[in-house]
Amino acid sequence: MSDQSPFNREEMPFNALPPAVVALVLLIAGIELSFQAGLFGIIGGPEAIGWRVSAMEHYGFFDAVFEAMREQNTWPLEHMIRFLSYSMIHLSLVHALMVCVFILALGKMVGEIFGNVAFIIVFVVSVLAGSLAYGLIMNSSVPLLGAYAGAYGLIGSYTFILWIGLGAMQENQLRAFSLIGFLLGIQLVWALIFGSDPTWVADLAGFVAGFSISLLLVPGAFPRILAKLRKR
Repeated sequence: MSDQSPFNREEMPFNALPPAVVALVLLIAGIELSFQAGLFGIIGGPEAIGWRVSAMEHYGFFDAVFEAMREQNTWPLEHMIRFLSYSMIHLSLVHALMVCVFILALGKMVGEIFGNVAFIIVFVVSVLAGSLAYGLIMNSSVPLLGAYAGAYGLIGSYTFILWIGLGAMQENQLRAFSLIGFLLGIQLVWALIFGSDPTWVADLAGFVAGFSISLLLVPGAFPRILAKLRKR
């Protein structure tokens, strides 16, 4: 019987992506495409032009809404859903495309090593961590939108995979943090040139959450991490 495990066959440049990764990207892309179709009058009629703004208002994460819930100690479902739903609403087509690229690139390894369910867990936990950190730390009128906290969570999980693998191969484990260091460096330069974007707090929280939750997902994945890294 042939072994169909992705860690025991020769890798091809375009191996099939884990189903959970494909499903998540299709969901994000589908929502964005509906906004684009409405904007250009393909569907929905004249009112479709405002679909994106309406979605931002109803599903984006706003610090003011969070603070109001905390002060009144009331947690209605219509606002609690914002802790997750903000990740499905993006500012523009480019905003959505960039996060889809992140998810496809990083989700492949995370999904293959940890599995589809674990991939979703990493993403969801990171999205929740991002909105919670944004609400608790920042005092901003800028709404939190987009799946970047979840994507940074995948970077965190990817970093954890490299960290474990490099340690097992007795190599410098700090190399595992080169990607997040590079991205944070870009954000710093961007902030110096164009001004600070408060959503970096959510991104960083997503990264920490993704790295941390991977500690709970690693049982049974250690041999696969080594095999994967040795083929790279």
